[in-house]
Amino acid sequence: MALGGTMMCAVAQAAAAQSPDMHVPNGHVEGHIVTMQKLDWFLAAQLALEAVRSCAMQGYSVTATVVDTTGHQQAVIKGDSVPLQSLSVSYRKAYTAYSYGLAFNMNTTSELIAAKVTGPANGALNTIPEVLFVPGGVTLRRVSDNTVLGGIGVSGAPGGEKDEACAQAAVQKYKSDFR
Repeated sequence: MALGGTMMCAVAQAAAAQSPDMHVPNGHVEGHIVTMQKLDWFLAAQLALEAVRSCAMQGYSVTATVVDTTGHQQAVIKGDSVPLQSLSVSYRKAYTAYSYGLAFNMNTTSELIAAKVTGPANGALNTIPEVLFVPGGVTLRRVSDNTVLGGIGVSGAPGGEKDEACAQAAVQKYKSDFR
């Protein structure tokens, strides 16, 4: 028990020694207030809706999920006849595109796969519960400075490449709003 208390004290001291202006990914610290950069709810919903609409125009019923800069679901639109697992899969694709797009400076889950970020050196990445390295996720970036604002994932079309194309179509339609 003493070791736990000592460890907590050391962590608290280290945290207190940090500058209040330290770097926060996709955010800004001023004093003890953190401001995060992310899309507003309306644009997130429009992106998800456009991805579902884009796939529907091709005859595919899908689910689209947008995650914010905390990795949480910000908007979800489910097509009329998608299987239950598409909800989880679309979230995991969005989460992977956001978190690993940020870490590896890539824009899609397909790019992450092609770069073999889950190869022998990073094999443990496949064991993280919310991570899914399959096509269908796109990183959302601010146009002006490339800041990562979240991710969008699509699931339900016959093949991840089709899912990703619908996500890309949504991003292209609204990219000018990523300011």
